Amino acid sequence: MNELPEIRLDQIQYDLPDDRIARFPLPQRDASKLLVYKGGQIDHGAFTDLPRQLPPDSYLVFNNTRVIPARLYFTRATGALIELFLLNPIDPDTGAVPPISQAMEATGAVVWQAMIGNRKRWKPGETLETRIPMPSGEVTLRADWFDTAQSLIRLSWQPAELPFAQLIEQAGQVPLPPYLNREATTDDRETYQTVYSEKEGAVAAPTAGLHFTPAVFEELAQQGVAYDYLTLHVGAGTFQPIKTDDIRQHFMHTEQVVYTVTNLQNLLPRIGHIIPVGTTSMRALESLYWMGVKVMRQEPEPFTLDQHYAYQLSADQLPSPAQAVQAVLDYMTTRNLDTVTAHTSIYITPGYSLRLCNGIVTNFHQPGSTLILLIAALIGDDWKRVYREALDKGYRFLSYGDSSLLIP
Repeated sequence: MNELPEIRLDQIQYDLPDDRIARFPLPQRDASKLLVYKGGQIDHGAFTDLPRQLPPDSYLVFNNTRVIPARLYFTRATGALIELFLLNPIDPDTGAVPPISQAMEATGAVVWQAMIGNRKRWKPGETLETRIPMPSGEVTLRADWFDTAQSLIRLSWQPAELPFAQLIEQAGQVPLPPYLNREATTDDRETYQTVYSEKEGAVAAPTAGLHFTPAVFEELAQQGVAYDYLTLHVGAGTFQPIKTDDIRQHFMHTEQVVYTVTNLQNLLPRIGHIIPVGTTSMRALESLYWMGVKVMRQEPEPFTLDQHYAYQLSADQLPSPAQAVQAVLDYMTTRNLDTVTAHTSIYITPGYSLRLCNGIVTNFHQPGSTLILLIAALIGDDWKRVYREALDKGYRFLSYGDSSLLIP
């Protein structure tokens, strides 16, 4: 059994000077530094070196989610500003979280769970309203409380035939990470998206992918590096710091992930060579293994993964990675499913044995975060040496910062 070990919060802290936080991106995406850790050895280079630094037969997996401008602002008649930070769409009939793609295609009205700034000023029964200029003409957007206890908001608009995705693109602002401590600019609408972003629904970018450019992809092709895209819609919980001294008491957020039959068919022959681009891709891949376990065990709701599940079964009860992926593929093909939408709360900490991932391309993360735990699960206490080295060598940290390739 994978035991979740006792780890104290102070064991995953480090001193990050404020001036090392990259608050703006470099003018050229792929001009960032690249720290390369392979089997305990640390080297330094440029991100453009990545295709030549990858181990032979590496198979990269990218997260092609696209950040939506999830911050909406309304002004009450009194002049008070109300901010809505959209988190998850909600099916008003069932209370469940539907596929985010479905919510983005909705017309006329949607219900979202939101964080509400200046909440006390917004009275129950009060409708907020704003007018949005669109290429096709002005649109009136209204916000009403749907369920105050659950922080559910009903958004409706006229003309109703407009898809929500088009409306939010004009009405909203990019939700930058709180640690950047600045207002979003017009440039962030482009720079806080990967060049391959496609599936709208994230409220934070999979930032390891921000460094990739068409030139880097061309070099990957020249080096014969294969890759694929899956979709995990990054939630605001990714920025939630661990507040409990014992990390086992941390409540892990849930994120929606979409797998396709093609994803699984591509992964099967590459097991043993898979390198996720970013922590969100790693979460999606490792979750896939455990969902395969649940399918094989014929458990209910196999595509909903609890944060403790990976620590509950002994090793002799577990299938191989190939068997788990094949089980999901068989599940989908027998039901004629091209895609499956899942929800994962996977909690990857030291003591977790990685099943599908053999390394990672990733940025440098916040002290005391679940992302540090994930890196420690991959390379153990060497994460401290990697981070000290990066600080000593002048690397830029966090979302707009430099990159690393970590291979145990």
